[in-house]
Amino acid sequence: MLEDRVLFIDAEAIVIDKPAGLPVDPPRDGTRCVIDMLDDLTFGFQRLPTAVHRLDRDTSGCLLLSRNPKAQKRFHAAFEAGQVTKRYVAILDGAPEEDAGEIDLPLLKVSSAASGWRMRGDPKGKAARTRWRVLERGQGRAMVAFYPETGRTHQLRVHAAEGLGIPITGDPVYGAGGPHLMLHAASIVMPREGKPDISADSPLPERFQEAGFGHG
Repeated sequence: MLEDRVLFIDAEAIVIDKPAGLPVDPPRDGTRCVIDMLDDLTFGFQRLPTAVHRLDRDTSGCLLLSRNPKAQKRFHAAFEAGQVTKRYVAILDGAPEEDAGEIDLPLLKVSSAASGWRMRGDPKGKAARTRWRVLERGQGRAMVAFYPETGRTHQLRVHAAEGLGIPITGDPVYGAGGPHLMLHAASIVMPREGKPDISADSPLPERFQEAGFGHG
């Protein structure tokens, strides 16, 4: 139940800890999604909250929702202006040589009848930038923090696979696949004029500990 997964709430905003496997928007397979469950998140308001951004179905963690149209408009503007700080944590199928860096790789959407659509690095694409830092190393792999400075579709997944040359563990599109996509939206901070920041942190899911990372 999503009401048990609230990380932040006030009169304008809610941040929930979205579980992996739950899509935000209605998927083609007809399974339940966040949009279907907004009745759980009214908390006395008549108006349903609205998702401000998106997380991939298999990405867990912080998802921001607005509680009224004026807040939705301001929050969208903050995202567009790059004022929102997001931190993701991922396990990679290898370990970068460096401990930190920045990936500047424009992204373009491509599609084919055989494999459907995907994103790829392309100079003709939209600007996409991500800072990263290694958090832990072990078993020939690394757990990395990603700090996206733009919000392109599949940005972190492509930046890992093409920018670092090491895909995120479990990625079925840009990597070898597996039982779980090891990507988690760990925190979000949005400044607001005249009000406290919207700020939320989501603890690492059990699948990270089960993979041998994050015990410290």
